[in-house]
Amino acid sequence: MIRAALRVAGRLIGAAFVVLALYLGAAAIGGLIPGRTADLPTGTDTDIGLLYGPIHVDFVLPATPETRAALEFARAGGVRVDGPDVGYFIVGWGARDFYTTTPTWADLSARATLRAVAGDASVLRVDTVWPGIAFDQLPQLSLSSAQYTALLAEIAASSAAPGGIGIEVQGHAATSGFVEAAGRFHILRTCNTWVGRVLRAAGVDVGAWTPTPYSLRLSFWRLGQGDG
Repeated sequence: MIRAALRVAGRLIGAAFVVLALYLGAAAIGGLIPGRTADLPTGTDTDIGLLYGPIHVDFVLPATPETRAALEFARAGGVRVDGPDVGYFIVGWGARDFYTTTPTWADLSARATLRAVAGDASVLRVDTVWPGIAFDQLPQLSLSSAQYTALLAEIAASSAAPGGIGIEVQGHAATSGFVEAAGRFHILRTCNTWVGRVLRAAGVDVGAWTPTPYSLRLSFWRLGQGDG
């Protein structure tokens, strides 16, 4: 009986590794295949940063008047959009349970992870940082004025409501805030596929499917996009 149970457990673990390998392989291919991008003039009017984590990528946007106006929805989450000491905004999209209940890896729960894999509501997180950060050390992309306007419009359209619907959370940085977002998060539609979608809407060549940070890096390497 015990041996049979161990054999079943071994097969399940083996199957899980196979599924994971297939997923990661598909993610690499998805990052290398060019996606459909908006036809916009390119340029170097605005530099944006990409903040890479182990499983998540955020945008780092300069706190220009245009950026502040586009992120007005974040005010509903308590973000000081008009703060004079704000130099940049960090913006990301993710699974509601996972994103709001995991300020550090020590807070990670099986429940939040399973919900993120199977499907959960989504949120936008906006944080503020002061002007003196080492922005030049981040991977960057240069956008034309038209591209940056389109990028901001796509981010704003990701909010569930134009004025934003704030979410109260505990344990996160006091400078950050969460609002309800449009669309559902799941293993095939991750925070990083959102980044890819926003970039394609801004006329930036990015892979067709970018569910992981390395998918995005492969896209930029394959398509020769800046320092991404």
